[in-house]
Amino acid sequence: MRNKILFVVTIVAVFFLGLLASSIVNRKSEAKYKYVPKVEISANEPRNEVWGENFPLEYQSSLQTLDTSFASYQGGSAMRDVLEEDPNLVILFAGYGFSKDYNQGRGHAYSIEDIHNTLRTGGPKGEGDGPMPATCWTCKSPDVPRLMNENGIAEFYSGKWADKGAEVVNPIGCADCHDPKSMKLRITRPALVEAFESMGEDINQATHNEMRSLVCAQCHVEYYFDKNIPGKEGVPYLKFPWQNGMAVENMETYYDDMAFADWIHPISKTPMIKAQHPGYETFLTGVHADRGVSCADCHMPYKSEGGQKFTDHHIQSPLNNVSNACQVCHREETKNLIANVYERQRKATENRLKLEGLIVKAHIEAGKCWELGATEEQMQPILQDIRHAQWRWDYSAAAHGASFHSPVETARVIGGGLVLAQEARVKLARVLSDLGHNKPVEMPDISTKEKAQEYIGLDMEKLEKEKEEFKNNLLPKWLEEAKERESKLKTTKVALNDAE
Repeated sequence: MRNKILFVVTIVAVFFLGLLASSIVNRKSEAKYKYVPKVEISANEPRNEVWGENFPLEYQSSLQTLDTSFASYQGGSAMRDVLEEDPNLVILFAGYGFSKDYNQGRGHAYSIEDIHNTLRTGGPKGEGDGPMPATCWTCKSPDVPRLMNENGIAEFYSGKWADKGAEVVNPIGCADCHDPKSMKLRITRPALVEAFESMGEDINQATHNEMRSLVCAQCHVEYYFDKNIPGKEGVPYLKFPWQNGMAVENMETYYDDMAFADWIHPISKTPMIKAQHPGYETFLTGVHADRGVSCADCHMPYKSEGGQKFTDHHIQSPLNNVSNACQVCHREETKNLIANVYERQRKATENRLKLEGLIVKAHIEAGKCWELGATEEQMQPILQDIRHAQWRWDYSAAAHGASFHSPVETARVIGGGLVLAQEARVKLARVLSDLGHNKPVEMPDISTKEKAQEYIGLDMEKLEKEKEEFKNNLLPKWLEEAKERESKLKTTKVALNDAE
């Protein structure tokens, strides 16, 4: 009887070992042929679907950035009207495009559609028209490195946003980060290379793991447009203010030394700096960067399908992919990990909103000072405090992940802003008193986005009408012209022998 049981067990074991061996052989076979190229990818190929012929797993996963169903406390892919959620921002950005329209960015697949739709790009009627320069396309499409390679970097930055509308049509994708021959990660935006050079560093010496963050740093950074580069005068040339370092004070000093301002605030007359999205700079000051974790480790973790390990190109919040993004290292329950993130973000937001409220009041109180006849001499130190306080507020707010990536540094930056905003208001109280105004300045009703926009004098009906006219008239022409141009592009199939 014992021998019969042993025989049966042996048969079952052999059967399952056979299945395992068969599975291993099949997986190895799948893996062997998974990356056999089907088409030749040209040096300037901007079409993601062409790359997808050779890399279907990566391409299919990238299409999932079309999903806008996930919303977290401070991010996600769902469309959110930031001005509606926080009307104070209309006052902070008065005189600047973000007071018109500020929606949270969706996934990379929407990079072109969202810039078409935003009121910040206006309603141009043709080439040479509209409020924005061509430089605003820089981070939106793999058509950008194509145009830079074909026409030159300065030429790409030249002119208006509307001038290149028919040329920039493919959403963020493969050619932005990969070499078409070797598939190695590469830098396609010259501003990042130039920024490293300004710090005396060679980006070509970066390791592969560093490149898994640097390809993100091409766009998720603080930057400005420099119109005073010798030989390129008048061209809004994209630059990163890293020459003195990446800390908030280093960049502030850089801007102050060159007397740079993105715009002049119409209420307080403060020369303002707009923080773009310094995600890379704040990330570097956090514990994950210190431990050698890259951006891709959390936002594009590895996954396996059909025996093939690959990088998941569904670039998204790790909170929507906790098992692959977080629990590879952290063994806590999913709900506990998310609760930890939200706790950090809520605490940072609590103080950031306090700072925000102080700056709004400072702008309005400064406007009252000017109304009462204040002099440039009286106002200059106050405007400097307002400029520096809002720069710190924006630096912590615009880098949406900063309160998680680097909660200690974010708290320090916000704390510094609170001190500066308070100092500005103390100085404002003294000037108001000297001008005979010995009572609190009356604050307007800015409890909704609409009321705040009306207060700063925006004609939203006109702006929205212009945008609709653009979308109905000029935009279809852009898309039709682009379709015709790309229909003439040839894709060469790779012969089987060549692939082998």
